[in-house]
Amino acid sequence: MTDRARLEGTRMPWVSLVLRLALAAVFLFAGVPKLTNFPASRRSVRAYELFSYDVANLIGTLLPMVEVALGVLLLVGLFTRFSALLAALLLVVFIAGIASAWARGLSIDCGCFSEGGAVAEDATKYPLEIARDLVFLVMAGALSLRPRSRFSVDQALWG
Repeated sequence: MTDRARLEGTRMPWVSLVLRLALAAVFLFAGVPKLTNFPASRRSVRAYELFSYDVANLIGTLLPMVEVALGVLLLVGLFTRFSALLAALLLVVFIAGIASAWARGLSIDCGCFSEGGAVAEDATKYPLEIARDLVFLVMAGALSLRPRSRFSVDQALWG
């Protein structure tokens, strides 16, 4: 084994740890407040005007639970590759939803880390929200490729 390969082999689990914890924080900070305010979460999903009222309400109810569960899995490092792939999938959906709202001329807050819903036309932040989610998507993709990280349940269970 070359010195470079050895160095990469010892460094990557630390990089993966940082990615795992950062993504855990993202999903926990997004999901936990919504768990205490389901009406706002439902209203936020309805604002995208992509689903019927009932389907949007169902998504608005389930999404915070999925975000928190995903955040916890990433935090403890259990099923890390699966969790990173699920995070990437959700982020693609989030990016598509924001892009759709922007393309259709809706004036909404994405509801990612807030209550979401309608906002003034000059208060939208679509490019920034998409760029932020693209960064998170790259992080999730990198973690799915290199899921082995320090201080994880996966490491304790499967080495």
